[in-house]
Amino acid sequence: MGDPKFSRAKFERPSHPWEAERIKAENELLKKYGLKNKKELWRSQYVLRRFRQRARELQARIRTRDKQAEKEREQLLRRLGRLGLLPLEGTTLDDVLALDVEAILSRRLQTLTFLKGLAFTPRQARQFIVHGHVSIGGRTQETGITYDERSPISNDLHPVRQQGQIPGPAAADGEEGPDLSGDEPAAPTADKPEG
Repeated sequence: MGDPKFSRAKFERPSHPWEAERIKAENELLKKYGLKNKKELWRSQYVLRRFRQRARELQARIRTRDKQAEKEREQLLRRLGRLGLLPLEGTTLDDVLALDVEAILSRRLQTLTFLKGLAFTPRQARQFIVHGHVSIGGRTQETGITYDERSPISNDLHPVRQQGQIPGPAAADGEEGPDLSGDEPAAPTADKPEG
């Protein structure tokens, strides 16, 4: 079991550290989702690996007609539905096995804040979250993400919002967010006074 004071790592490092293709793919994901370091990516891969491992175990147990496995399958699918990784209805364990790491990364608060249009880039979304400018109302998912009411950025007259590129919470609900194609939009520039 282990000592409760010393928690185990929540990720696994790659078995071979110098694989050029893997490193290139990891760096693209870091840039696309604004991750701080590769440990965050490895943590998401670890979470996905655990879900997929559980699905494979349940598939094997269901083949032996284990009634408890049926209950656990429903619980796993409901949990993934609540997390927004799978639809709540009509999913199977094969859908769990078809998930990829981008499905996990796209459900992070940082990514949802960027997609909702509350920040220019994923890195700025991370900064807003760390500085306490973003809050989530209740237990709702994307619909409740908005600027924290105590944050100075929640004011429509804040300089970041005056530049017209970051919509307010009301405008962000009906709009589609920016895509995560990897191309970051250009930072807005302030007009220089003519001299």
